[in-house]
Amino acid sequence: MTTHEHQHERTVKPMVDEITDFEVLEIALRELCIEKGLFTPQEHRVFTEYAEQIGPTPASRLVAKAWLDPAFKDLAVTDAVAAAKEVGVDWLDPTGFGTPSDFVAFKILEDTPTLHHVIVCALCSCYPRPILGNSPEWYRTPNYRRRLVRWPRQVLSEFGLTLPDDVEVRVEDSNQKHRFMVMPLRPEGTDGWTEDQLAEIITRDCLIGVALPQPGVTNNVTPLVRRAVRPIG
Repeated sequence: MTTHEHQHERTVKPMVDEITDFEVLEIALRELCIEKGLFTPQEHRVFTEYAEQIGPTPASRLVAKAWLDPAFKDLAVTDAVAAAKEVGVDWLDPTGFGTPSDFVAFKILEDTPTLHHVIVCALCSCYPRPILGNSPEWYRTPNYRRRLVRWPRQVLSEFGLTLPDDVEVRVEDSNQKHRFMVMPLRPEGTDGWTEDQLAEIITRDCLIGVALPQPGVTNNVTPLVRRAVRPIG
């Protein structure tokens, strides 16, 4: 065997081995749906590209705008879908009629000095994808899903967030019909900041509720996650 042939074999074989049962199921289901006329290959490509490019930036801008504009803040907490449209998020995209897993009731949860919200899907991984993008891997794990509803303060501390005892922690459970996003408190030391400056420190984790906005901590920083004290296997 030549060196070239040996390298070629090493390159191809692991790619075959890495195909999971879920990937095989997705391919089979996708091909069947196309065969039955539920959608076309072009429609599937459009949706896939849409799903891959969405992220939490519009949600960060929504919160920053709400911090600066009391009227917009009132809109955000009373009609979150309308507020989302004002920052460029249409929950009917990209199909024109939404998707079964995303076109649902959407609510923005406003934190106060005595109340902190955090979101979870205790059953699976329900998440407001049109405005936050795809959920982080840890959001879908049993350790997060099952433990947050039982020991919320402990789980938050594992993300590095320790709240005072006089702050109530309220866990909101996303489900088939409802999606949530957190509007955290504006941090001290941001007086006079522009909307762009504020949006930069409102990270995805702040919008889930496992972190607080902090000057100097931006979307590009991966927070330290501590090991679970009571892990679930």
